[in-house]
Amino acid sequence: MSIRVLQFICPTGYYGAERWINALVSANADPTIEYHIAITDEAGSSDEVLKRSALPDACLHRLKMASKFDFLSIFRLAKLLRDLRIDVIHTHGYKSDILGISAAKLAGVRSVCTPHGFENAEDRRLKAYMWLGGKAFHGFDWVCPLSEDIEKTVVEQYGVNTHRVQLINNGVDLSEVEAAIAAPKARETSEFRIGYIGQLISRKNLAATVSAFDVFYQQNQNARLILIGDGDRKANLMGQVAELGLASAVEFLGFRDDRLAFLPTFDAFVLTSSLEGVPRCLMEAMAANVCVTAFDIPGVDVLIKPDQTGLLIPYGDTSALAQAWANLAQSPEIKTRLASAGRTRIYDSFSASAMAEIYGTLFKNLVPEPAAGQAAKDA
Repeated sequence: MSIRVLQFICPTGYYGAERWINALVSANADPTIEYHIAITDEAGSSDEVLKRSALPDACLHRLKMASKFDFLSIFRLAKLLRDLRIDVIHTHGYKSDILGISAAKLAGVRSVCTPHGFENAEDRRLKAYMWLGGKAFHGFDWVCPLSEDIEKTVVEQYGVNTHRVQLINNGVDLSEVEAAIAAPKARETSEFRIGYIGQLISRKNLAATVSAFDVFYQQNQNARLILIGDGDRKANLMGQVAELGLASAVEFLGFRDDRLAFLPTFDAFVLTSSLEGVPRCLMEAMAANVCVTAFDIPGVDVLIKPDQTGLLIPYGDTSALAQAWANLAQSPEIKTRLASAGRTRIYDSFSASAMAEIYGTLFKNLVPEPAAGQAAKDA
């Protein structure tokens, strides 16, 4: 007798939340948990999470959307839940939370959502989704933030009852990292390479990364900054790089399927975000034995213990970040020590297998054994 869990998301690419879903599904070692993934099929959506899933095709689903605001899709999602005899729907993101909890109520299934972080919203539509998403939290059986800071926001800002909130730490698919770094990209050994992998969007604050690199580069002409990913801030960043005269030292590689294979070529990984959950890109860099440097914000400080597992820089202090890179370039032994301790921290506390085990227990507790799968499904 199995418990069927539908992971539901409205994806626009293959980033943190989408990769989180595949990490959870791939790490599942419990034969009594049967995972399915469903995405919205709409203009601007991406099906990469399905393409990259290890699940069989029969467990991968698309929910047709007539428009981005097609609330009739709630009824189609409820039908999918009933047709698949899903026991628990697990949602990720404002829009999927709103659609998912509504469909769960119609279909009579249990519900879990995982907030992956919150945006610094300026767009009115995004603000509306965030407001509705916050209201939706109150309908779920469990809200499972992946960091203490997100948990605090859920409870204090959105007023969710603490008895229905369970912190479950983010986890990274270590096997994916290990496979990627087993065949790393070639590198020019004389360069000091600083890398970033992720979205080129506002809250990633990459203008600060470029500004810090400009300061560092003036004294370290063998330095190179590699930015891997895409987003709506790319054109602005390329303009900033050109204006600073850094075009020959900064590479924009776009979205790459082989992005993790670049990690071993980095001397340092950088993250200057203004807002994060527990950043997957940072966990992957640490797991790949790369020294990490980042602005000190909630979520990041969960992973980096100052001068132990990486370097934390006061938020916005680009001069201090440049100096941190200079210190690493001058003292390779410090870089090696921090990288090794960072890798150990991820392996000990932030594996996808540990995360999958906790979620498996949560799902089982939501669906009592006699009712699991409505009993009849295996009859």
